[in-house]
Amino acid sequence: MNLVVDIGNTLIKVAVVERDEVVSMQQVGSVEDIDFAALVERFPAMHRAIVASTAVPTADVAKLLRDRGFEVLEMTSLTPVPIGNAYMSPNTLGVDRLAAAVAAVEVMGCRDCLVVDFGTAITIDLVEGGIYRGGNISPGVRTRFRALHDYTGRLPECLPTDEVCEYGSTTSQAIEQGVMQGITYEVEGYISHFSARNVKISLIFTGGDAKYFVKRIKNAIFANCELVICGLNRILEYNASIEQANN
Repeated sequence: MNLVVDIGNTLIKVAVVERDEVVSMQQVGSVEDIDFAALVERFPAMHRAIVASTAVPTADVAKLLRDRGFEVLEMTSLTPVPIGNAYMSPNTLGVDRLAAAVAAVEVMGCRDCLVVDFGTAITIDLVEGGIYRGGNISPGVRTRFRALHDYTGRLPECLPTDEVCEYGSTTSQAIEQGVMQGITYEVEGYISHFSARNVKISLIFTGGDAKYFVKRIKNAIFANCELVICGLNRILEYNASIEQANN
């Protein structure tokens, strides 16, 4: 049973994971909102933790956990992972992207896939032959809606929608379908391109807004587990096994 702390651009996820299953999950806005004491009381068997961040340094959270007796792994570009990594600038690679790729291979068993994470940004990452190859980043769903509102004089701020239609017949609908269908065609373009060179490739969706695109895009696998959380947990277990082997 491990503790996984994933510090993202918008939220901090604090998860208790046992054998690749998330048994407890909190989402908070700041480190100060995390009640570690309550977690330790509820799950006294926990003694290992991993802290990863795409936003702020991990040192403060790591210290809080070490003060409570945890063995803490701070995820960095130098942290060993259980899959190959062909990214040419690993020091700039978001730990969330690499963790999702680890989970795709190690938890879901997909050695050839595109992992699409629908968060503040949309990341589309390629795994081939069980090796992380790289990927692309574009604005997320809500980021696109906010940009249209913030950088124009009269366009309203809209929200994600389940409605699917060819075109909008009101301004709000035009914005909604423009963003939602634009992302749909974007992702379909990637899968068409990569499927042409690798027929084994599959499509995995994760992230907070993934649910809006499962019915829009055929043959997508929705990761019911928290893919990044499960990947970070696997990375923690992998490093613990290395440490045990060296002792």
